[in-house]
Amino acid sequence: MIAHISLYKLKPEITIDRLEEMMSLTRVHLLRIPEVLAVRTGKRTEANEPWQWYVGIEVESKDKLVIAQDDPHYLKYREEILRPAVAEQCVQSFEMDPRKDVKYS
Repeated sequence: MIAHISLYKLKPEITIDRLEEMMSLTRVHLLRIPEVLAVRTGKRTEANEPWQWYVGIEVESKDKLVIAQDDPHYLKYREEILRPAVAEQCVQSFEMDPRKDVKYS
């Protein structure tokens, strides 16, 4: 199982109301992708934290992650939700199954 985590710094013009809408739209768009098992999204809890928003998705394997990122719903999400709002991002993927060699993920 792969957890794919994206941390975002937003453009200055993004309001809290817009962020709330983006969080909702993230779930709507990404849960339409068959390979995506779960979607988590949240906003920072402290104003001095550098990353304002995060999105986490879970998929079965690295191959399924690639398939999910090529899905038309993901491409639309990236162009319509992320591109207009994100100034900077940090993306990481993690193997969640204990004792599983990551090269077989």
